[in-house]
Amino acid sequence: MPSKKPTSKAANSSKQQDNEFNFETALEELDTLVEAMEQGDLELEESLKHFEKGIALTRRCQSELQNAEQKVQILIQQSGEEMLTDFTGDDEFEDE
Repeated sequence: MPSKKPTSKAANSSKQQDNEFNFETALEELDTLVEAMEQGDLELEESLKHFEKGIALTRRCQSELQNAEQKVQILIQQSGEEMLTDFTGDDEFEDE
C-alpha cells in the first residue's frame, strides 16, 4: 500500500483560497495594493511583495473572467441563438 504524502499547511491554505476566491474582493485588494505602491512610502522589499501579490491577483481575475466568458458562450450555444459580437465600445455612442 503506497504511503500518503503529507500535505503542507500552505498547500491546504492554497486549496482553501481557490475554493473561496471572490472576484470583487480580489479587485478591491488589488486596488489597495496599487494605491499603497503609488504613494511611494513602501520600502523596496515591501513594494516587490505588493507587486508579486498584484500580479497573482491579476492572473487569477483574468482566469475567472475567461471562465465566466466560456460559461456564457456555452449557455448561448445551448439556447441555439448565438448572437455574440465583438465589443468595440464605440457602438453605444454612434448616434450622439
